[in-house]
Formats: sequence, C-alpha cells, structure tokens
Amino acid sequence: MNIYAIITPIILGLLLFEFIYCLIKNNGYYKFQDTIANFGTAIGNQCVNLVVAVLVYKSYGYLFDNFSLWNVEPTWWSYIILLILIDFLFYWFHRIGHTINIFWAAHMPHHSSEEMNMAVGLRASVTQRLFSFLFYWPLPILGFSPEMIYTMTALHLLNGFWHHTRVIPKLGWFEKYFNSPSHHRVHHGTNTQYLDKNYGELLIIWDKIFGTFEEEHEEVCYGVTHPPRTWDPMNIYFQYWKQLWDDAVAAPYWIDKFRVWFMPLGWRPRGLEPHPDIGIGVTVDQQVKYKSKHFRGAKPYLIVHLILGIFVMYLTIDGKSPFTVPEKLTMTFLIFIMISAWGGILQSKKWASFIENFRLIGMAVLMAFAFNREFSFDWLSVPMISLFAVTAVSAFYAGHVFRKHNEEVEEEAESNLQANPA
Repeated sequence: MNIYAIITPIILGLLLFEFIYCLIKNNGYYKFQDTIANFGTAIGNQCVNLVVAVLVYKSYGYLFDNFSLWNVEPTWWSYIILLILIDFLFYWFHRIGHTINIFWAAHMPHHSSEEMNMAVGLRASVTQRLFSFLFYWPLPILGFSPEMIYTMTALHLLNGFWHHTRVIPKLGWFEKYFNSPSHHRVHHGTNTQYLDKNYGELLIIWDKIFGTFEEEHEEVCYGVTHPPRTWDPMNIYFQYWKQLWDDAVAAPYWIDKFRVWFMPLGWRPRGLEPHPDIGIGVTVDQQVKYKSKHFRGAKPYLIVHLILGIFVMYLTIDGKSPFTVPEKLTMTFLIFIMISAWGGILQSKKWASFIENFRLIGMAVLMAFAFNREFSFDWLSVPMISLFAVTAVSAFYAGHVFRKHNEEVEEEAESNLQANPA
C-alpha cells in the first residue's frame, strides 16, 4: 500500500477547501506568487522523496533485520505507540533544526514564506525529509518494521499539514495537549517572543515539558528574520546552504571551516564580522513583504502549467511510470529547471523564457518517445498531437509574450532614464 497515494488527495482537498473559503471571504491569505513558489518547492521535494524512501527502506531494513531487540506486530496499539515515539523524536529533530546550522539549512525553506495558509504546508526543502529520518533510527532497533515507520511518518506529516492555516481559531481544551493551528502559527512567527517555540507536531505537551511553549497573543508576523527575497525554489532551497558555504570558504582557520556547519545559528568563524541582528524578531508593523513584477500574462500560463507540472511529477515518481531510470533522472532534472523557470517568470527575469522553452521541448521529447515505446502511440495519434500542440503553444507564449513584455519594460526604463538623466 502506498500511503502517500492515500494522503495526497486529502492534502489537496483540504488546500482546495481553504483556498475557496479564502476567496469567498476575500481575506487575502493567499498570494499568487507565494502560492506558485510553494507548489514549486513541493514538486521538487517530491522528486527527491522517492530517493529518500529507498534509502529509508534499505537502511531501516538492515537495522531491523540485524539489530532489532523485538519484533513488534502491526496492531492498533503498536501503531499508536509508534506514533507517540515518532512525535517525541520529531520534537527533538525539529528543535535541533532551529538550533544547529546544518539542520536549519535543511529546515529553513519551510519557514521562508511570509504568508500562512495550507499551501505553505507544501513548501519544503529537498533535504528536510532525509535529515528527519536520521533521527528515527532507534525505531527499527526497537522492533518496528520499515513499513510501519514509513506509514506512520506519512500520517504524522498529514497531521502537521492542517496546522498551516489562519482560518481556524483557538480550539479550547484541545490545545492543552495537542498541537493546533494557533500553536503552529506561533512556531512560524518572527516576533521576538515567538522565535524558536512550539516544536511539537502532534502533541504540544513536549513543548510544555521542555520549556519551549508559547501562547498566541500578539498578531503573528510570518517568515524568517533573513528572508530569501525570491520566488525561485532553487534559491529558496539553498539560500542558507550557500550562506554556510560562503562562511566556510571565507574562514581563516581550517577548523572553523568544519565547525561552522555544526555550530548554533548566528555563529560565524573567527575573523568574520558577527551578525548584528541575530535573535532580534520582526513584528507585522516592521515587516516589508517581498513583491515582484511578473511577466504580463504569467498568471494563466503558470496556473495551466502548475496543473501540467503536477501531472509530470506524478508520471516521473510513479512506480509504474513509463519512463526508464535514465529517463526519470533526466525528467527530474527538467522538473527542477521548470520550477526555477517559474520563479524567473514571477520576477520577470530575462533568462526565464529561455530555460522554460528548454524544459518544454525536453519534456515533450522524453514523453513522446516513452509513450511511443510503452503505449505504442502512433506519432500522429491524438495523444501525440495534443502533446506537441501544448508544447508549441506554450513555447510560443513563453518565447514571444514574455519576451515582448521584457522588451517593453526595457524600453520604458530607457525612456525614464532619458527623461530623468542623473
């Protein structure tokens, strides 16, 4: 049983329900650019999670077969015990993820959105899941099979998804013991009193026991204290990794080039200027949210290609995919090109049209050959003609409409410069 095939429709259903509710209420909780960036990071993350799943089954299977102390049978009560153990270990993984540089690099992309809605629950790092499973290794030794662990971590993840919302108010007695949207809004806050609080996913009692609990009172300011200022998922994924790498390269002492990865947030190697504002929070009144001017006509184009992109992603990661392994790797590379192009389109970058056309043609060629080989589709069949037509129209749109907008922006800038010389 593929547990992710079951929970994915639930996640998308909750997201769609909240999105429609917010549209009706016109509360402004969803911003187009931020939502596209959220989906882009999620699509890239899902491509990597397939590799993580294989690593988990292999490594946990080895621990379970060779070092398990017991053999826990899959019963309702053993699943409940396993869920509580996962939640306890997740608390400490989550807490370390806000404390140690290398773990924050893996976790920071999830916090980088300056909004709070269920689409933010999709925003994920390509390294987060791999790092989380480094903390669950005691479970196979205790006798829980890899299948049980993978199933319950998926359900644990589903439980954390519904917390990413502003439309659900405080929930009374429930919040004494369990995590809730209110508690998790605090966790995503950059207000000084909210920094590094409420790490629990299922139970909030871990935070109350270990001194990291904070109640929601002041309006929450969402994001991180050093925001990425971009919609490009590739930059969102690797912003903090790059910061650590730059510090490691610039460090005068060799030991500090190693230490910087495992030191607390804000620590910098000797000889480099310290961060002057580390630990200083930001309130709603102080925050200036990132905005950009996207290409004209970007909204309908990106909405259509978001739907198509999700289809291509599932086609790539599905166990019954028509692609061979080399084709899957190539398609994964093109998917990362795709989501980066979306970020460029949202920021009117000159290079966005070029790489968008590159990935459109590359994906069409791969799919055409795979469909011809696996499904015996004739080159002039309806599916093939549809594939080529969508590719041609999209390539024209990206290459002509976006380029024309770019030229108009450059002409406008040049006119303004001539009218207002320095």
